[in-house]
Amino acid sequence: MRDETRKQARSFASVAQAYDRARPSYPTDAISWLVGSAPSRVLELGAGTGKLTELLVAAGHDVVATDPLPEMLEQLRARVPGARVVQAGAERIPVASRSVDVVVCAQAFHWFEHDLAVAEIARVLRPGGVLALVWNLRDAGIPWVRKLGAVLNDPKTGSTDNTENDQLVGPVVASPYFGTVEACEFRFWQTLRRDDLFDLVRSRSYVAVMPDHERDDVLARVGALYDDYGRGPDGMQMPYVTQCFRAVVTDQPPPPVVMSRVADEALAVAAEEPLDPDATQVIDRPVPPPTAPDVPQPPPEDPGTVLIDFR
Repeated sequence: MRDETRKQARSFASVAQAYDRARPSYPTDAISWLVGSAPSRVLELGAGTGKLTELLVAAGHDVVATDPLPEMLEQLRARVPGARVVQAGAERIPVASRSVDVVVCAQAFHWFEHDLAVAEIARVLRPGGVLALVWNLRDAGIPWVRKLGAVLNDPKTGSTDNTENDQLVGPVVASPYFGTVEACEFRFWQTLRRDDLFDLVRSRSYVAVMPDHERDDVLARVGALYDDYGRGPDGMQMPYVTQCFRAVVTDQPPPPVVMSRVADEALAVAAEEPLDPDATQVIDRPVPPPTAPDVPQPPPEDPGTVLIDFR
């Protein structure tokens, strides 16, 4: 991941509250298409503030939500009290191999280190399990939305929401682990008042990393746009296209050797404490026995044992 991309990915920590207030949820029909209607064991990667987590839990799924940023997870816990939450990234998933029915990522997959994350996702899925990806994209077919895009897509940022499907799911298509990627679209509208629109803009990663004077300029232009198109206290209707993708795992890397204290990690999860990213060393090939006689070698991971207990 390039330094600039990494900086933008980490910028959500500074705008977690604005993100939670203003980012849209997802259509319930989209959730059914992505995850299915029968209760499933679902691992959510890059869960953010829990916009999708809330819907998954309400639908009866057994969910563990992960995100690398504690500031985002703080908002998630407030939004979905009692949710099982783990601070972790997609490149090193603290879940046993072959233990999850569905891995779902909302607005997050493009931030991952794909070479590592796609293999990890394939590892944790059960045979026949599904990777489900979803993004809410602004519908630029509406004139005021196009004008908002012109404000946000300042040449100095080079940022845009108009992302082609092959850019979104290319790493899945190119991987050896998944079959055909299916796609489906859903549409919905979100009511935004003036402050909501400001929060929505602040929550964009490329706006969050701007110098203060540049951000203030963008927000001033957004305010002028709202004044031209807004309807006072009734707000504006933001149209979204929810782009959904799913693919079945067809090949899986072998279960790794886990060099860690499984019991300690299970306790950390139960207590909802952040996992130390250095506490779990996942190695993709067998490890030779230790030379020191007083250091016992941990057994290979048992595919029937989950580091995160879904029961």
